[in-house]
Amino acid sequence: MVETGHDAVDNDLGPETVRLRGVRRSFAGRAVLDGVNLSVRKGEFVALLGPSGTGKTTLLRILAALDRADAGEVAVAAARSVVFQEPRLVPALKVWRNVVLGHPRTAASRQLASTALAEVGLASHADAWPRTLSGGEAQRVALARALVQEPDLLLLDEPFAALDALTRLRMQGLVHELVRRHSPGVVLVTHDIDEALALADRVVVLNGGRVRLDQHVGSPRPRARTDRHIELLRQRLLAELGVATDAAPI
Repeated sequence: MVETGHDAVDNDLGPETVRLRGVRRSFAGRAVLDGVNLSVRKGEFVALLGPSGTGKTTLLRILAALDRADAGEVAVAAARSVVFQEPRLVPALKVWRNVVLGHPRTAASRQLASTALAEVGLASHADAWPRTLSGGEAQRVALARALVQEPDLLLLDEPFAALDALTRLRMQGLVHELVRRHSPGVVLVTHDIDEALALADRVVVLNGGRVRLDQHVGSPRPRARTDRHIELLRQRLLAELGVATDAAPI
């Protein structure tokens, strides 16, 4: 049985950018996704947690149209962008051209790239080559490239996993600010419970190919780990993921 912590629908949120009903996906006869239901509205930030191999990345690939479902209903906003764990920049193109990849090489495209790079704090790196960037800088370029499309849905596949702890915290703050400004629906795949609790409006736990928990976070931002509600929710998520805790459930 799926547990849910939804409040009533927030009228400040836009229309659905994701609607999955009964989605199934199997590989070699093994069901990786086994009847997944999920909705994400424009302006809503959803984090997906779960053990390795439980279907998080498969689900995100279906949302990105990089894979298909074997069964079920999949309705996803047409305007969507993906940021992967690796920045996936084109080495032979300067930073600004990576940001507007696929756009014509015009003055308007250059201005669009400049605006996007300024948003992520890299205005001075427009003419740099990708090989000269740090890991955090390269991931900021990837974010600029995703957001320059003005997507209704932003898909993030562990985009901070390869970064050092301090850079990771800075990137989390940047993502929060960019999402606040642009208001896409967001689906973040992560293994980091604290990251999920810091960024997401809802946390969804996938396990055994099914949604086991869909919990509204509720606390205002910025969120402190010392906040009693956040700590109790953290303990509940750990328990749902199979990590024994002594804390009482919410």
